[in-house]
Amino acid sequence: MSSRPGSTPSSRRNPGSQSALRLLNQERVLTALAAGPATQAELARATGLSTATVSNIVKELERDGAVHTEPTTSSGRRALQVRLTPDNNVAVGIDFGRRHVRVVLATRDFRVVAEDAAALELGHQAEHGILTARGLMEHLLTEQGLSHGDVIGVGVGIPGPLDHRSHTVAHGAVLPEWVGIETDTRLHEALGLPVHVDNDANLGALAEATWGPHGGAQNLVFVKIGSGIGAGLIVNGGPVYGHLGITGEIGHSAIDDRGAVCRCGSRGCLETVASTTTMIEQLSRNEPGTVTTRSIVTSARDGHPPTLRVLDDAGLAIGHALGTVANLLNPEVIVVGGPLAELGELLLAPIRRGILRHTIPMVGASTALTVSSLGERAEALGAAALVFRRPVTAKS
Repeated sequence: MSSRPGSTPSSRRNPGSQSALRLLNQERVLTALAAGPATQAELARATGLSTATVSNIVKELERDGAVHTEPTTSSGRRALQVRLTPDNNVAVGIDFGRRHVRVVLATRDFRVVAEDAAALELGHQAEHGILTARGLMEHLLTEQGLSHGDVIGVGVGIPGPLDHRSHTVAHGAVLPEWVGIETDTRLHEALGLPVHVDNDANLGALAEATWGPHGGAQNLVFVKIGSGIGAGLIVNGGPVYGHLGITGEIGHSAIDDRGAVCRCGSRGCLETVASTTTMIEQLSRNEPGTVTTRSIVTSARDGHPPTLRVLDDAGLAIGHALGTVANLLNPEVIVVGGPLAELGELLLAPIRRGILRHTIPMVGASTALTVSSLGERAEALGAAALVFRRPVTAKS
């Protein structure tokens, strides 16, 4: 592995490699242990892995200090009980948004130790966002009596495509002020800790597969609906990054060939008809006062006809794009996140109609659609999970 902070390991570039499979299996075991101690036989049943594979993984994790074992008796037979190693180490998860930054401190056994968020001005400069995140992180560490030495690493989510060749934010990001910035290096310099950066939708998918209730899903799509629209993909049990690291950009799927020109340069992209920014613009034309995502949620729950119409149109368009994704990947579940996810069925119903209209019947009927149970912290939790993917492979 490269010593450069946040560098992309070969297993990440090649999700089908043996090292990627080993990493995935380690994650399964660690996730199972988050529910409590277990014997190796119990871990095999919980993860679907063979007992021999579990035995090898446990040896690797114990060597790296992530777990420890002790003799026990199970069903009248001697066995080894495996448990996560208690320590004060935490991962920092940071989620940058167009108007916010959220920071969480989390432990390997899936406990959130502390969290905080701060508002950012629309169009904020990257430097301002980074310094705000550093202030939140340092405050949380001090509050918990922790130092940099207790931090395993920092995971960071950015709302936009990330070019893994140059470690920069690519053109088309929701935060154009970040485009071209070498995020890994700049964040490492500012935070003074190892940093791992990923797209926020990818981290949302990772959070759903680790912190959320979908750990057993081998094929999962997480779609974040906000100022931008992006999807994180879990395929055959692992995240998909593609050739350049730019995947899941469904916000730039063409929905209307004669539609508005998108910030990416294309015309009629999904974001131009279904992002929260577009919804706000549409509702602001005839509504008194300031329209926000919060007011959209409130108005929709109150049955406000214009708001419900805008949500219905947006949901159908999102379902159209997701129908294409479902036909390609045939996922078990599509999880919807972002600031409107708390609307539940008010948001899911039109998306579901769009999916069913644009998938073959068998795929549409077998794809579960749900909202994220992790709320606004999903991407930050995924960022913390990204850190926990690293330590056990540091010696490889």
